[in-house]
Amino acid sequence: MGARVLVYIFFVTYLILLFKPGNGGSDGLHGYVHSLDYAVDDLKSFLDKVLSENPGLPCFCFGHSTGAAIVLKAVMDPKVEDRVSGVVFTSPAVGIQPSHPFVVLLAPVISFLLPTFQLSTSNKKGMPVSRDPEALVAKYSDPLVYTGFIRVKTGYEILRITAFLQQNLKRLRAPFLVLHGAADTVTDPDASRKLYEEASSTYKTIKLLEGFLHDLLFEPERDEIMKDIIDWLNCRE
Repeated sequence: MGARVLVYIFFVTYLILLFKPGNGGSDGLHGYVHSLDYAVDDLKSFLDKVLSENPGLPCFCFGHSTGAAIVLKAVMDPKVEDRVSGVVFTSPAVGIQPSHPFVVLLAPVISFLLPTFQLSTSNKKGMPVSRDPEALVAKYSDPLVYTGFIRVKTGYEILRITAFLQQNLKRLRAPFLVLHGAADTVTDPDASRKLYEEASSTYKTIKLLEGFLHDLLFEPERDEIMKDIIDWLNCRE
């Protein structure tokens, strides 16, 4: 696989993770997302730019967690699906477990009345996302990583996109690789299994990693995980 192709993979990832509204280097109130559909539309626009500037090169998308949900919704669009050679998901937010069942019931109302209110039960720094303490220190020392409490509207948007995905998994036809830690408590590994089983893709691969947590590329075995991803991409070029 050419180095340029890998660059585009990570450009798309960078766009999703760092310039998603309310995240990373974006403007505005951090931790606040008015609609994840904006990020889906941004991804489609970015793909248009990459593909128009580099005709003939294979293009792959990579997404992690909520970023993976954004990529997944985008590639369900047939116009996007026809233009990508494959997709890689790590710990995708296809299913999540709210802190309390009432959250699901009240989220639409509260997100309308108090959209920027922060939920103190959802601080990511307190959640077990990696078994490597040094990697966690490096991650949460990055000023572009938001470590505050999730805002109500943002949480509702995540619930909304996961509900859409759960009902439309059969629409996925692009080749994909999904990796998920079986011990992940942030996003549901069983939902990744459901994605694999229900997607209409002819070429699809799943790896559920026993004992692994949410941030797979921060786990002690991240080099092996990255090798698995690159090997899969090489097979799809």
